Amino acid sequence: MIAPQELAVGQTITFQGYADDFDKRIVAMQFSLDEGCTWTTHDVSDTTADLWVHWTYAFTPERPGSYRLKVRSVNEEGRTSPASAVADFLVA
Repeated sequence: MIAPQELAVGQTITFQGYADDFDKRIVAMQFSLDEGCTWTTHDVSDTTADLWVHWTYAFTPERPGSYRLKVRSVNEEGRTSPASAVADFLVA
């Protein structure tokens, strides 16, 4: 869980975190703002299995409402994180 955020329409928020898959190399980070129906993939294939992956994701909301960002990693075998990190935020 990532701490809840409150922001205004048109205000960019940048989320960041770290991911690790123990002995597997992470090759992509994925982000979803529609409860996991669709995912935006960012390539991080230049990583190694022995280092954590630092990720960032910037979002600028165009309308007010409640939002939930889901974040997951994809390892070199194509497997995704068993549970997504979640950030809830409110746009006024």
